[in-house]
Amino acid sequence: MAVEIEGPDPSSSMLAFFGSELRRIRTEAGLRQCEAAKRAHTTQSMISKVEAARRVPSEELSKDLDSAFGSGGHFTRLHPLVLRYAYPSWFLPYVELEREAISIRTFESQVIPGLLQTEDYARPLLAGARPDHLDDLVAARLSRQEILDAEERPRAWFVLDEQVLRRPIGGNAVMSRQLGRLLDAGREPRTVIQVVPERVTAHPGVEGAFTMLTLDDGPKVLYVDGFRKGRIELDASEVTEAAHAYDLLRAVALSHEDSAELIGTYLKRYQDG
Repeated sequence: MAVEIEGPDPSSSMLAFFGSELRRIRTEAGLRQCEAAKRAHTTQSMISKVEAARRVPSEELSKDLDSAFGSGGHFTRLHPLVLRYAYPSWFLPYVELEREAISIRTFESQVIPGLLQTEDYARPLLAGARPDHLDDLVAARLSRQEILDAEERPRAWFVLDEQVLRRPIGGNAVMSRQLGRLLDAGREPRTVIQVVPERVTAHPGVEGAFTMLTLDDGPKVLYVDGFRKGRIELDASEVTEAAHAYDLLRAVALSHEDSAELIGTYLKRYQDG
């Protein structure tokens, strides 16, 4: 049984307010978290994390909470506000597209992809920009990862530059857990992780990170990271060019098995300190 986590100040953010409202209404109904979870077709762990502002509730969960408590659409109305403040406005359209993707192909040259980050890794990484609402950003990033746990999860392909493994964000202990997470993720049948070794001095990804999404009923989408914000691109010619670049990256990267061996080598280095 998951431990009930005390929530933050409800006035600190919309995410914290949503969590406090869930705790208030659940308590007034005389329900424990496990009982509320059963009514809302979710888990006690999810209820606990939402109440503690450690996960961004999905639209489906918001509707299920309204049904469970007969709250007249209260949580459903709060949900768009939570999203507006949990994710930067320029990034929210990408998050919505990511949820609908049947295939995700990502290249990262500097950091572990967001979908694979541990909380201990994400926090110091995001803190580097000194944001106003660090806790909300961390919760939002971890919430995105739920798509990889879904029953009908997308196929995911991650190509990383070896530099990603060398950058000790958070220190040795954090990196040890993070690389362990990478190895675990790579064992999933629908996930492939490859590393471009440092001996490959020039490749199509040197200009920066990018992601391509394949949607079930729409065009392929290209997302390119930027200094202050990324951009979504639907232009067919640019998407085609990015797909070609990704094929070239996979060609110069180590195999899935050899990549796992290299990640394991770095993991041992961090463990040995």
